[in-house]
Amino acid sequence: MSHGKTPAEAGKKTELSKTRSGKSAIDAFVRQARSLAPAGKGNGRLILAIDATMSRQPTWDLACEIQAEMFDAAGGAGTLSVQLVYYRGFGECAASRFVTETKALKDLMTRIHCRGGRTQIGKVLSHTLRENARARVNALVFIGDAMEEEVDLLAERAGELGLKGVPVFLFQEGRDPVATSAFKEIARLSKGAWFRFDRNAADALAKLLGAVAVYATGGLPALEARGHPEDRLMIAHLSGKG
Repeated sequence: MSHGKTPAEAGKKTELSKTRSGKSAIDAFVRQARSLAPAGKGNGRLILAIDATMSRQPTWDLACEIQAEMFDAAGGAGTLSVQLVYYRGFGECAASRFVTETKALKDLMTRIHCRGGRTQIGKVLSHTLRENARARVNALVFIGDAMEEEVDLLAERAGELGLKGVPVFLFQEGRDPVATSAFKEIARLSKGAWFRFDRNAADALAKLLGAVAVYATGGLPALEARGHPEDRLMIAHLSGKG
């Protein structure tokens, strides 16, 4: 797998792969993204990346429901712009434009169905680096359950993100030890944080996503000022005490 490729940005006809699988679904996703309003000039830009391989459909559906917490929580600290990135199938990886309301993001997410395939975390990290070079990205959120790539290459990209001030917040479903080790290393090198993604604790997960959004829009001062339990937990993780 090539780790240097970047997800195709919505509104362009660029494809990450020449494979035929899922082309109509990708085209539909891009057409939907084109119809959204341009990215707002908000205070924070956050990339929400989700593993959409076959086993992930229940988690994808849950993420659709709880993503509104990010926009709601960030409201007190500023305006949040979110870009959706997902991968699935044989090299399929796509990114929407940045949106500033929960309905627009949910409309995109509900059009996507999970398909079998290998992980493409390297593409997500590379895309985030390129996006940040164009305009500041305040945080990357990744939700997944597996890692099937060369961990040293992922670590290199995570380190670059850390140097550029783009923390990665990883939410891991399941307890795969390889994924756990890799995700924790990505979090450490990017100066982000790692959490368990528990489908049985949707409310707690939504609140943690909200804390990430508050951080993306206002940084540590915004988390400290809001002072919710999830904010204190996020601060502890960011300071290495979590």
